[in-house]
Amino acid sequence: MPDRTFLSWPFFDEGHRTLAVSLESWATAKLAFEHHERDIDGACRKLVSALGHDGWLKYSVPKNYGGHFDKLDVRSLCLIRETLARHSGLADFAFAMQGLGSASIALFGADDLKQRYLPGVGSGARIAAFALSEPEGGSDVSALRTTAQLDGDHYVINGAKTWISNGGIAGHYVLFARTGEAPGAKGLSAFVVDADAPGLDVRERIETIAPHPLATLRFRNCRIPKSHLLGKPGDGFKIAMATLDIFRATVGAAALGFARRALDEAVSYARRREAFGHKLADFQLTQAKLADMATEIDAAALLVYRAAWTKDRVADRVTREASMAKMYATEMAQRVVDAAVQIHGGMGVVSGEPVERLYREVRSLRIYEGTTEIQKLVIAGQVLAGQDEPARKAAEKP
Repeated sequence: MPDRTFLSWPFFDEGHRTLAVSLESWATAKLAFEHHERDIDGACRKLVSALGHDGWLKYSVPKNYGGHFDKLDVRSLCLIRETLARHSGLADFAFAMQGLGSASIALFGADDLKQRYLPGVGSGARIAAFALSEPEGGSDVSALRTTAQLDGDHYVINGAKTWISNGGIAGHYVLFARTGEAPGAKGLSAFVVDADAPGLDVRERIETIAPHPLATLRFRNCRIPKSHLLGKPGDGFKIAMATLDIFRATVGAAALGFARRALDEAVSYARRREAFGHKLADFQLTQAKLADMATEIDAAALLVYRAAWTKDRVADRVTREASMAKMYATEMAQRVVDAAVQIHGGMGVVSGEPVERLYREVRSLRIYEGTTEIQKLVIAGQVLAGQDEPARKAAEKP
């Protein structure tokens, strides 16, 4: 039984607690802890459809476009990702990408773009994607080389994107390209590109240790309407960072889900496995490991839900808090899952066992949406610049 005591923390209201309990019941009935290696694309499409049909994707779009809240509620997003990740890594992925691949539209798109794309994302009828990384520009956003040149009423896009989640199955991509208003990151803009736009091709599919739809995209004179620009020319970096400011904390929440599942599996195994005439749970070394796992999970949860609460209730930007949550929770989850594998011994590395699957699933969280190393640079930059505005505003609240 997963720990639910954290739901009594003051970060949440009754709506959040009801959401967590309802989704837990749904996930227990509807999700299997599987990777669907035989048909990842098909499984992902089915999960998006199911999440949309049963109303969970309404949390990924604003209320005016079929969503649940007037604006994205980060605490709800985190609770959903934590719960789904505990049950199915692919279900967490399917939910997360609907939000990440549409939030830039919700935040910066014109109303006609919002009307065109967001209702389908919220219903599960449209699969979304976020195309930022490139072969020569992942963590270094300022190094992006894909270009978008204005030609009358259209932009013409040339270049490549890689490590694109939902690549090949998405209905649209939120794309970041260089329009050249200024050097480096200040010369980037953001666009919505339909998957069937002429000149856009899926160059290759990428296989990873925890399978999910992942691809490299190629753009050759891909023409899109000028109206598909998000915000203003040169706003691309601001749009990308504002979007990640929301979703970095949710990556930490997914890490929590993986870690909680690993702890549950470790406790269950330690209680039933015998060695030297005793249960593993009777040995002090096992107990010490379990204590460390439980403590790290709670510490990470505090950081994750502090960041989410701060974003929802205190500050528009939570760069420092979100980066701390993402960095600590993902590193924590790697340690907790590894400890669970160790407790399982040989069974921990048997293909298909829950902790073996978790071991593969958890690794990428320390890389995507900003590596641990990048998070440290972001946090240090905020500390050195004295960016404590969210904390100050919180202290001033009655």
